[in-house]
Amino acid sequence: MLDEGLGTWPVRRARMSPGRTAFVHDGRPTTYAEFADRTGSVAAYLAGRGVSAGDRVAYLGPNHPSFAEAMFAAHRLGAIFVPLNFRLTAPELAYVLADCGARLLLHAPEYAEIAAELDVDAVPADTAYAPATQIDTVVRPDDIALILYTSGTTGRPKGAMLSHANLVWNTYNLLVGVDVTADEVTLVSAPLFHVAALAQTLLPTFIKGGCSVLTRAWEVDACYDLIERHRVTMAFGVPTMFASLAASPRWDTADLSSLRTLLCGGASVPLALVRTYQDRGLVFCQGYGLTETAPGGTFLEAGESLRKAGSAGVAVFFGDAEVDAPPGEPGEVLLKGPNVSPGYWNNPEATAAARTEDGWFRSGDIATVDADGHFHIIDRLKDMFVSGGENVYPAEVEAALQEHPAVAEAAVIGVPDPKWGEVGKAFLVCHHEVAEQDLREFLLGRLAKYKIPVTFEVVDALPRTGSGKIRKAELRRSAEGG
Repeated sequence: MLDEGLGTWPVRRARMSPGRTAFVHDGRPTTYAEFADRTGSVAAYLAGRGVSAGDRVAYLGPNHPSFAEAMFAAHRLGAIFVPLNFRLTAPELAYVLADCGARLLLHAPEYAEIAAELDVDAVPADTAYAPATQIDTVVRPDDIALILYTSGTTGRPKGAMLSHANLVWNTYNLLVGVDVTADEVTLVSAPLFHVAALAQTLLPTFIKGGCSVLTRAWEVDACYDLIERHRVTMAFGVPTMFASLAASPRWDTADLSSLRTLLCGGASVPLALVRTYQDRGLVFCQGYGLTETAPGGTFLEAGESLRKAGSAGVAVFFGDAEVDAPPGEPGEVLLKGPNVSPGYWNNPEATAAARTEDGWFRSGDIATVDADGHFHIIDRLKDMFVSGGENVYPAEVEAALQEHPAVAEAAVIGVPDPKWGEVGKAFLVCHHEVAEQDLREFLLGRLAKYKIPVTFEVVDALPRTGSGKIRKAELRRSAEGG
């Protein structure tokens, strides 16, 4: 029987291109042959520690080749890989490890202290592994490959399960939408515990035999340096990452000539940011998806990136998407396809709640679909508020605010109001001081009056999850307290 799991990818790729560079980290290259040997050794080590098919193997640490080694090795055994958000506290990590029932935790050396606090068998990821041995496990497409825990902005995080098939089909969808080549040099600077960095950049680059340049953390100057040094051709980022690049003094003079494709997702992308990159002559492609869709749900191909700037594109090739509303009206995005998660780990209630009666996945996001079938993501369903009987979508207000030259970032929430039920409150990160009246007058020509925030608060930074999304619940608590 053919093993169709991701764990076979290192050997398959190494036999096709053994001498090509698979990863670069801290200036050190790793060839596909070296990586396949190392992954086989890790798999043998895990098997020696009693790991077998269905067991959960967790990983704690920043982007590093050992992350990929651990993931592919776990998959070679049919085990389930659980990448952990390294920004979490010990109690938060303990919850995730207990919820998934991790048999083993591999961790980067610098996380030894926090790993020692956790009630799990923990070993450093830089262990001197024994030589590889034959592994006879056969993995089927529907076997679970990953459990990725949602950021937990509302209540406890849920473990979204992704099968090997989910990840393979997502890879196919990305390769249909993006012309990834064998000489691709992909900058992976978003954390690999985030599904987009893993499934939209590392896996498609790997399957094509390209090179992934891994960075420990996001840092603007380091990003510019790596693009120039390694002639990076493709990069993924969330809007805040791309905004900080464009705000850098190096923006106008940096050599970005090697870049072929920039992929952006994770949050609504302000049109002004898209235009900034297009004006620099860069192809800026947006997509929409969730952890539960591995993650691609819709995608805007390069050929449409100018004509449909600001759109999240259309449904991915192997997938379907629709909005539960009349044409042109906002409604919840519903998704179907072989990339959609089978559900949440040990949580049948959440699994059932996330599906419609006829099997569509409920995204919890609001969008409109234009006459050409392109999706325009408006906001999270839970972030929408009603002011004087009218629906207000904060993302629309935030996009308008970010057009103001003084505003670097904006987050809008609904707060109670005795007359209107709810009104908007804006939290702003600003380049320089700006008067509230100036902001109101700026918005008057762009938004209906009921959408304009009543109050504005300037903050040093907006609270964010590990994947870069704004923690609206934290802002609501701040508003209630203040």
